Amino acid sequence: MAETHHLQASKLFSMNGKVAVVTGGGSGIGLMTAQALSANGAKVYIVGRNTEKLETASKEHEPDQGEIIPIGNIDVTKKADLEKVVKQIEEKEQCIHLLVANAGIGGPKAEPDKEDAGELKDKLWEAESVEEWNETYSTDVTSVYFTTVAFLPLLQAAIKPKGSGEKFSSSVITTSSMSGIMRHAQGHFAYNAAKGATVHLTKLMSAEFMKAGVRVNSVAPGYFPSEMTTKTSDDRQKSDLPAEKVADKGHVPQMRGGRDEEMSRAMLMLATNTYVNGQILVVDGGVLNTISS
Repeated sequence: MAETHHLQASKLFSMNGKVAVVTGGGSGIGLMTAQALSANGAKVYIVGRNTEKLETASKEHEPDQGEIIPIGNIDVTKKADLEKVVKQIEEKEQCIHLLVANAGIGGPKAEPDKEDAGELKDKLWEAESVEEWNETYSTDVTSVYFTTVAFLPLLQAAIKPKGSGEKFSSSVITTSSMSGIMRHAQGHFAYNAAKGATVHLTKLMSAEFMKAGVRVNSVAPGYFPSEMTTKTSDDRQKSDLPAEKVADKGHVPQMRGGRDEEMSRAMLMLATNTYVNGQILVVDGGVLNTISS
């Protein structure tokens, strides 16, 4: 009889003995990811600027198997802070197996809802600033690149010795967005343009960092509960996104936002499947079937 026990989900998606780093891990998709990885055995360092939020997230979502360890006071847009967090982790770990470059911001918003070109120009010109655009790009794209570069040595250190049959045993997952793939601006020109750049950056890093043995993929979420989408979180650092608020948008076939479990499955698949490299995994409830991409 053929063996099938090795195909059990608990083995396919096991993160036992793995070390991961998640930026922006104190809420939203970052926290969902940290929960998923640690629940399956990983030691997860969650990184961000707000130490209190990270400590709350760690305390309130302590897993049965792995660990969630907060490292605060880190601004991923600053090289000095990235060097600092790498050094802190190097003092504790010989390597990391996974980096989730998740930190991001929403940027300015201006609906292009005027047909008269003069009115359209006035609205967009006044509603957004060059500084806001640059901040959005710096956080959502530039920091993804430099965070990945900073951790490359620790990622490569996780690779098994030559002859083991495994060329890739460490990986990076970026958080892009369905917004970086669609043609609808949603009033978020800066954010959507930045996430489009994150999509392409993921492909560039995947091709170029392959020589170092590091896989790079991206999750492109749709509407998930986070501080970015709801502007708030509760005392456990979790956000609530009512189904009717998503359904009212009129372009979400699933008629609700995504759930923690759905994001967790996506992240675990990319983290554990070493045969996937350079891919953008859209988890959007079918939005890109209804909006031009």
